[in-house]
Amino acid sequence: MKLQALTWRSLPWIKASRPQWRYALRNGIAMCLALSVAYWLNLDEPYWAMTSAAVVSFPTVGGVISKSFGRIAGSLLGACAALLLAGHTLNDPWLFLFSISAWIALCTWACAMFTNNVAYAFQLAGYTCAIIAFPVINITDANELWTIAQSRVCEVIVGILCGGLMMMILPSTSDGTTLLSALKNMHARLLEHASLLWVPETTDAIRAAHESVIGQILTMNLLRIQAFWSHYRFRRQNPLLNYLLHQQLRMTSVISSLRRMLLNWPPTPPRAFPARRGWLLPGPAAPARTREILESLLSELALSNADAYSVARIIAPLAPPADADYRHIAFWKRLRYFCRLYLESSRWLKRIENATAITEFNVPSAPALARHTDQAEALWNGVRAFCALVMVGAWGISTQWQACAAALTLAAICCVLYSVSPSPFKSLTLLMRTLILLSLFSFVVKFGLMVQITDLWQFLLFLFPLLTTMQLLKQQMPKLAGLWGQLIVFMGSFISVTNPPVYDYASFLNDNLGKIIGVGLAWLAFAIISPGSDARKSRRHIRALRRHFVDQLSRRPQHSEHEFESLVYHHISQLSNSQDALARRWLLRWGVVLLNCSHVVWQLRDWETRSDPLSQVRDLCISLLRDVMSERGVQQRPLASTLQELQRICDALNRHHQPAARELAAVIWRLWCALSQLEQAPIAGTLTERTT
Repeated sequence: MKLQALTWRSLPWIKASRPQWRYALRNGIAMCLALSVAYWLNLDEPYWAMTSAAVVSFPTVGGVISKSFGRIAGSLLGACAALLLAGHTLNDPWLFLFSISAWIALCTWACAMFTNNVAYAFQLAGYTCAIIAFPVINITDANELWTIAQSRVCEVIVGILCGGLMMMILPSTSDGTTLLSALKNMHARLLEHASLLWVPETTDAIRAAHESVIGQILTMNLLRIQAFWSHYRFRRQNPLLNYLLHQQLRMTSVISSLRRMLLNWPPTPPRAFPARRGWLLPGPAAPARTREILESLLSELALSNADAYSVARIIAPLAPPADADYRHIAFWKRLRYFCRLYLESSRWLKRIENATAITEFNVPSAPALARHTDQAEALWNGVRAFCALVMVGAWGISTQWQACAAALTLAAICCVLYSVSPSPFKSLTLLMRTLILLSLFSFVVKFGLMVQITDLWQFLLFLFPLLTTMQLLKQQMPKLAGLWGQLIVFMGSFISVTNPPVYDYASFLNDNLGKIIGVGLAWLAFAIISPGSDARKSRRHIRALRRHFVDQLSRRPQHSEHEFESLVYHHISQLSNSQDALARRWLLRWGVVLLNCSHVVWQLRDWETRSDPLSQVRDLCISLLRDVMSERGVQQRPLASTLQELQRICDALNRHHQPAARELAAVIWRLWCALSQLEQAPIAGTLTERTT
């Protein structure tokens, strides 16, 4: 039996690194300082200041600043709502319950409708109103309501200021450095992703890798927002950062498009051109050594000094001859486009890395990454929060339960926070474990230690090492980081560090029991009014994707090419944590298909020729897309006829005497490659794959 866990080297204080110590000391000092300042200001419940300092304890400056703004705005909004609603309904408990529950339901709905700081502000507005209003459910004095609201807001601001002060004294790694490192790593990973996708086999590992790349690029958008708040340099360079994110998404799309062409090339006859290492070669006129050339290309692009001339020399053997097949032309143009995108992104990454604080860049306009809002799910979340709070409040009013306020507060916090969680039951179970552990721990601390302490500094001598150790354990135990984080945040609430201190067994047990019951009732509400299944969510996302694509076919679409691309990838990322493999697979497939089709549509719009017949062919292809695609889905018979018609058009254009005709055939063949993925599309309203 190994006893390595018992050695002194395995202790959290010994094996902690310098960044871990800096993070732990910064947050521990901030929480203790917030508690001390709240006591000095004679606030009645100083533990809320300590809790607020714990909540904004982000590892980076930008995270602390953005979180602080959202927390202050949400706290003020929630306090105002509590004063207005509770102040006019104190004499009527039922009207009070319905009005506060409606406000929290509205905030829960808004959390799902918005993102980042705005969503966080609405979260705070929801449960801050609950924290202020529910404790006065049986009180008729409006002055006490004002006192509680004033105290809560002051305690929140004190905690935020203390957290920000310690971030200035013990700063962490720059947000900009983290963002630039993430951009460079993703830039290099795109080459690895290309080498993985440019093989003929289709496996679950390839789908998972594609979803992972998409998720990481979208996650970098959060890093961009944090960098925006951390330093004015990145606020000046924000257009360039948006442009780089769009470029990486576009390269992901081009890699997928090249894969579709590789998979749909007709196999070369074995006697003439045998396949090399499992690759399908494009047509009779395709060059040999396709795989070797692509491998050399990826190796060259991985070099820091890669340039367009060296890349052009490597891919020159793949250049189509004058009488080349349209498939060959399509692959060549798309491969050159990928190389140009990658080299351009490499140059921009070098420039932004070497830029100073006053450097200005003239970059192409690129909007922020678009996102989709599931309105049905947001409305369902609001309905759940309202029903859960009314259920708990009705029980408390009917039974005159003294701990009803604590149960209502915790139920409101759970409904607001975990409605947007990808796995709410897992989060609620973790929270229940946390509260049970805290109940036992806080009972020992409060009635075993705190009753013997007469001064605050004596309590801080116990609290500071405890908080620092817990912060170290949170960093060193990634699998239990959520548990340690909740223990830190909720510890002050359970210990109830009030001013003056109160030691009442009955009140302590009732309050803690009410909190645990509130979480249990919230779990019951999620079980009864459960979130939509992943299959149902997938169908909603697919239907929204088709609706957005139909809009792309109009003369003036609502979304630009970049916006539609980021919107599609945001749809795909919504089910990245789903256990329903079929739902994830079809959402990814529909997203990739419609994205490749949209690229062809935009290219057809920009394609110009002086030949009127060719222009008519271009318009015919767009009309075929309008006929085959709708919001409800795609019909198999029109799809089959559309694919036949597109193939006929490609063959006819390939025999045309004008070179522009073969270029148009190459673009149309990419459309055929994309649509062919839908031949096994699920039946409308289901995700059941067809077998015929």
